[in-house]
Amino acid sequence: MIKARHISKHYGELKVLNNINLEIQQKEIISIVGPSGVGKTTLLQILGTLEQPDTENNSSIEIAGQQINGLKKKALARFRNQNIGFIFQFHQLLPEFSALENICIPAFIHGTSRCEAEKRAKELLGYLDLGHRANHKPNELSGGEQQRVAVARALINQPKVIFADEPSGNLDSASADKLHQLFLNLRDEFDQTFVIVTHNDELADMADRKLEMRDGQFV
Repeated sequence: MIKARHISKHYGELKVLNNINLEIQQKEIISIVGPSGVGKTTLLQILGTLEQPDTENNSSIEIAGQQINGLKKKALARFRNQNIGFIFQFHQLLPEFSALENICIPAFIHGTSRCEAEKRAKELLGYLDLGHRANHKPNELSGGEQQRVAVARALINQPKVIFADEPSGNLDSASADKLHQLFLNLRDEFDQTFVIVTHNDELADMADRKLEMRDGQFV
């Protein structure tokens, strides 16, 4: 599903990633752990096409059979919208929109009709036990509910890969446990691949593989 070769990243003189190679299979859940500042989030953003790696090392990234290298900005944005979902520590829901409307936004960008987008969003809300909260705005939802809405938003276009950056870092332990189990259920139900950066030991240990980073490399 993902093949990354020779991924390095510098910010000026600061080396953040050092020649990383990584291969991830379809339906695999990968957790990436390590102290703050070792490059976990930078790697996640590069794999998720939000940032570019250094070019001098002949780096390459392939996702679902598509070489990402060399894609123009619009083509890259289209590929990201169609194939990748993102879940962040802070849900980043738009406060002026309802849960249903927040979930539909990526589908609208994709060109899905309002009728079809809302139908899919309602199905996801039902799957996540949030059907009764569809018309509530983010400030009317609990932290766990907000994060599940963010999960639904990430799933609306049926992406092949979900990238999650500290997805349970802002949740209480009970809500975090539910979210962790949800990832397993989603993988089994929808055949999605998950790449998760986390400091949560329980979430890291539930993954099919746990990869530890130190000084911009896997150890």
